[in-house]
Amino acid sequence: MVRIGFLLLLVGFGWVTADLTGLSRLEHSGGYLLLSSLLLAVGLYGSTHGIDRTEARRHTRLILLAVTVGVLLKAAFIAGVVYLVSGDPRAMILAVTVAQIDPLSVASTMGGNRLSDRARTILGAWSSFDDPVTVILAFYAVSFTKPGRDGLSAAYLADLGLNALFVAVAYGVWRLIRNAPPVLSYLAAISAVLSAAWSSLMLGVAAAGLYLRLPDPRWLARAVSVAFALSAFLMGLLLVGGANLMMGVLLGLAAFAAQMLAALVLTRGLPAADRVHLGLAQQNGITAVILALAFERDFPGFVAVIAPAILTVNLVYVAANRIADACRVRRDLSAQQE
Repeated sequence: MVRIGFLLLLVGFGWVTADLTGLSRLEHSGGYLLLSSLLLAVGLYGSTHGIDRTEARRHTRLILLAVTVGVLLKAAFIAGVVYLVSGDPRAMILAVTVAQIDPLSVASTMGGNRLSDRARTILGAWSSFDDPVTVILAFYAVSFTKPGRDGLSAAYLADLGLNALFVAVAYGVWRLIRNAPPVLSYLAAISAVLSAAWSSLMLGVAAAGLYLRLPDPRWLARAVSVAFALSAFLMGLLLVGGANLMMGVLLGLAAFAAQMLAALVLTRGLPAADRVHLGLAQQNGITAVILALAFERDFPGFVAVIAPAILTVNLVYVAANRIADACRVRRDLSAQQE
């Protein structure tokens, strides 16, 4: 709830600022586009930086299914619900924008005994890896939904090749500096984030986070927190024209239901309690916020839908998990009495 309140405060501050200053059409400036790319690059690097590669390898199959089949399943379900109810032609791009689970929100709620160690590892890796996957899907989904685009072309395939080259270079740099003085790690990480933002190679910077590790990750945590705050403030600036509450609530509810469906399909074999909590794990945060900022330029009114959707998802998350926890406590008490 603290995080939701902080988000609302920043968005509200941005809205008031835009209203008092008369600021408008911000999304059409070149500086805005570059800043939104930089914020996204920081968020993606941060999402993969904290992944424990050793633990993730133990659950490779489930994690791969989650970030491939799971992401596609969630996006298709959300888009189908939104389109059937509203007929909005942006249904697919809206769906992909909220299909991921925010790894920062997940990290802040991983304590306690709600999840087993196995489920905690799966959820941590799932939320980190599906961020870059959904970002790539979102940018390529634009090719099918933006007027004037004719689907995937050689340019998009070339972009995938450039991302692969970025990944190879990042891995090579890591091999060279892994035993070097720590300052080189910071310089390499900063260079990777800046170059990815400048060239929009988001898959590449996400992969760089797996190898270009910082000696003191607290600096990265602070950078991601600042990126989140700036993103929320920018969202408030763009909301000065109003929010589409009905569409936002619909999108948020569909996103939460999609996670429940994906978990039901992908987590067979896990204990029932873990399956329930993985199904109730949908949270949206920095990635959804920044994608909304990135696409407002191409789809006016996009932020007006995504903002209330993010709020809906996170409020439903809090309520659903508290209900699940209360039910678990009652079951435990009943078992003790028997």
